[in-house]
Amino acid sequence: MKNNVKTAVLLAAMGALIMGIGAFFGQGGLIIGFIVALLFVGGSYWFSDTIAIKAARARPVTEQEMPQYYATVRELTNKAGMPMPKLYVSPEAQPNAFATGRNPHHAAVAVTDGILKVLNWDELRGVLAHEISHVGNRDILISSVAAAVAMMITFVARMAMWGAIFGGGRSDDRDGGNVIGLIAMMILAPIAAAVLQMALSRSREYEADRSGAQLIGDGEPLAQALQKIEAYANQVPMNIDPAHATAYIINPLTGRKAQFSNLFRSHPPTEDRVARLRNREWAK
Repeated sequence: MKNNVKTAVLLAAMGALIMGIGAFFGQGGLIIGFIVALLFVGGSYWFSDTIAIKAARARPVTEQEMPQYYATVRELTNKAGMPMPKLYVSPEAQPNAFATGRNPHHAAVAVTDGILKVLNWDELRGVLAHEISHVGNRDILISSVAAAVAMMITFVARMAMWGAIFGGGRSDDRDGGNVIGLIAMMILAPIAAAVLQMALSRSREYEADRSGAQLIGDGEPLAQALQKIEAYANQVPMNIDPAHATAYIINPLTGRKAQFSNLFRSHPPTEDRVARLRNREWAK
């Protein structure tokens, strides 16, 4: 129920941002913004898993291809009393993983090629327990929808700006006021969307760490995995849209210190997460 409320608030807030951009073009723009918001928010709810998987360029894998991957996830989902999700592998060299989907019956888990090479299976089991916990907690919908709508807000803001520059603004504006306002909106709207994403992200990661450690009865495998992934994320870049960074177990843009996305921390500090796991806070 708590996550359902968060999702509703998130969708309403981001939908309002899209409408706000449309309002710069008067009543007609507000109506168009409302229609776009409804269509995109509804679409991101139903297709959030597809959007995230395509953004990661992940491919589905069969049990014949990766029997241990399937065996590990099946063991964890059976323990958690959940259906088996679809399994994917992304071609990214950076070690990382994410889960997506609107509920446990429409879920997917994806790992990168890099994580399969860097982690041993005990550590990877800890990571997968974390991702399965995201599915069980039903909070992957929040990050997926937030990512999709944030991308839409950025797109609409940019289109609105260019539309005003090339004659799309209202004729009664003077001294280019509408153009200046739209330029400000292009900058501020994506920031507002990012702030909404960040506000929902940190607590979800702590909770998934906690419930993932509980699922396997040990916090050390995940603690070791987080340290390795963080170290590689600082060195190995990932080609992912910043709007989807919150879905990953470690921010895949960690190493891009000059990037806009790093103005806001999308994940709790890794050292804090490791400390909580090793202090057995998950067992309390």
